[in-house]
Amino acid sequence: MNLNHINIVVQDVDKAVNLFTKHLGFSLIVNRNSKMAVLENGNNFVLVIWGQELNHKENTPEYPENFHIGFYQKDEQEVWDIYEKLKPEADVLFENEPKKIRNTFGFYFFFEKLMIEISVSPFKDNIA
Repeated sequence: MNLNHINIVVQDVDKAVNLFTKHLGFSLIVNRNSKMAVLENGNNFVLVIWGQELNHKENTPEYPENFHIGFYQKDEQEVWDIYEKLKPEADVLFENEPKKIRNTFGFYFFFEKLMIEISVSPFKDNIA
């Protein structure tokens, strides 16, 4: 069994689509009036971006403490490359620069209140 999709809730669907297509390897399948969008990443994984207004709420959605989504990279240089590409984006807030995190290397940033991790896979040496 595989995880095939996830739905994240955001306040601004178009800004989220921009982030995920411009920087995080997704392609847009459909954007439904800036209220909901469906993206895919070419690895049989679909990301649904759900606008908070569809929940009949206007506030920025809250996520539980430490909840985050993550994107593994093959090495530290790829982590730095993504960090440098993201730095000029007005819609992201960095927690820190790339650095050693536990047994890997990476950084966290926020889009709205969604925490996103970019790091080297801590399991890469264990993959055959």
